[in-house]
Amino acid sequence: MSQIPKEPTALGHDIRLELYKLQLELRYCEKRAYDLFLQNLIKGTSHLSLGQEAIAAAFGVAMRPDDWTFCTYRGHAHTLARGASMEGVLGELMGRQCGLLGGKGGSMHLTDVAKGAMGSYAIIGAHLPVAAGAAWSAQYRGTEQVAVCFFGDGTTNIGAFHEALNFAVIWKLPVVYVCENNLYMEYTPIGSVTAVEHPAADRAAAYGLEKVVVDGNDADAVYGTALKYLERARKGGGPALIECMTYRHSGHSRADPGQYRPPGELDRWLERDPIKIYRERLLGLGIVEATLADLESESLRKVDAATETARASPVPDISEIDKNVWADGSTAWRN
Repeated sequence: MSQIPKEPTALGHDIRLELYKLQLELRYCEKRAYDLFLQNLIKGTSHLSLGQEAIAAAFGVAMRPDDWTFCTYRGHAHTLARGASMEGVLGELMGRQCGLLGGKGGSMHLTDVAKGAMGSYAIIGAHLPVAAGAAWSAQYRGTEQVAVCFFGDGTTNIGAFHEALNFAVIWKLPVVYVCENNLYMEYTPIGSVTAVEHPAADRAAAYGLEKVVVDGNDADAVYGTALKYLERARKGGGPALIECMTYRHSGHSRADPGQYRPPGELDRWLERDPIKIYRERLLGLGIVEATLADLESESLRKVDAATETARASPVPDISEIDKNVWADGSTAWRN
């Protein structure tokens, strides 16, 4: 059984600075999305992952460019972590032509196939079997690609979770399943409706898998774990199930004030903010304040530039409404 590491993985400064920069970009971009929503420039709901950046950043750095990411509707960070353009993500949230999907997909369907971001899935658990299928394709073709599938703790009580794990083990597929356990499903604490403490890891043994629990707020710990199981899957060692313990700073969605959380819980988790603890670690390792300040300024400038590009982009023309409906073209091809 693997438990939360007591010491961070030994890494070079270059990797650590890359991890810090990516966490910053994810945090600043998500915060900007919230600001744009308050300005009525982002319509509808969306689901932020503020507080969970260490997981997306660590896997984004650890994965190969040709690996695949499958994520949930809370997928902005995972899409950006694979290298999707920031203006493309913000543009999509704002419904603009520069968006990743031309402004037609919105927050819950971010996709950038060229970057290996194979979609955000709004149906709970729907993407776990899809990720298994992609892994089967890689296995069949011998490409050593790995599918990485991110999901929330609530997904562990969905049938697709168990079905996908079962077949992944039977066929020894190169897929890594990552549960982002932020303690809550939508508004319900996962512990109040689940018989085990760790909803993913405690069920791993039922499928012959190792129990793996990692501190999801520690980018070093997640990165080291990701490298280990990505490499094992790549070399034919089969699937893995990793449970990352984390916490979302905001409610389930924009409409949720999160008032169901016990008093003091959020404050305790804010002390373990992944960016806060990582910055402190870098300073402790001798990286100077000026270097970190430069990364912070650079990341914010990148978000500002992406915001202006997205704001200036026009909304999709009505003539685009029937395009990309079918895999082989628009509805005109079928009429």
